[in-house]
Parts: sequence; structure tokens; C-alpha cells
Amino acid sequence: MKRAHILYSGQVQGVGFRYTAQDIAMSLGLTGWVKNLEDGRVEIVAEGKEKDLNEFLDKISKGQLGRYIKNVELSWEKSAGEFDSFEIVF
Repeated sequence: MKRAHILYSGQVQGVGFRYTAQDIAMSLGLTGWVKNLEDGRVEIVAEGKEKDLNEFLDKISKGQLGRYIKNVELSWEKSAGEFDSFEIVF
């Protein structure tokens, strides 16, 4: 199990980014959260199998959300196993 900490910038707020990311994460069995940041970015912490995390990243960047993304900051971390589901944080 691994953890991906991702920051997306661009026109990523107000386009259904969080809801789409949640749907993709849940379909892959990932846990974690997604939230909008005050500076206009979207932050995601996702945990799961590395292959599922990579598929998650691909589906976001190569799917309909990709056109809104200008920059991605990704860091890999050790899974903490602290999540039971994938939530939108407000």
C-alpha cells in the first residue's frame, strides 16, 4: 500500500473536479480525501495499491479533467492506513 499526495493547479475549482476525483477513487477502491484550497488548487491524499493509484492519476490527467490542469505536484509517501473511504473535505 502507498500514499499519493497530489496538488493540482489550473482551472481546477468549479468544474466538478472533486466529485469526479471521488468517483474515480471509489471505483478503484482507494481511500483518502480531496479538497479545494484557498489559493485555487485542489489537494488530494489517496491511499491504495500502487497500480490503482497510478490508474487514478492517469484517469484524472488523461480524462475530461485533464484540460483544466496546468500543473501537478506529486509526492509518494508511506501509507498510514488511516482512511476508511474517499471523502470530499469542505
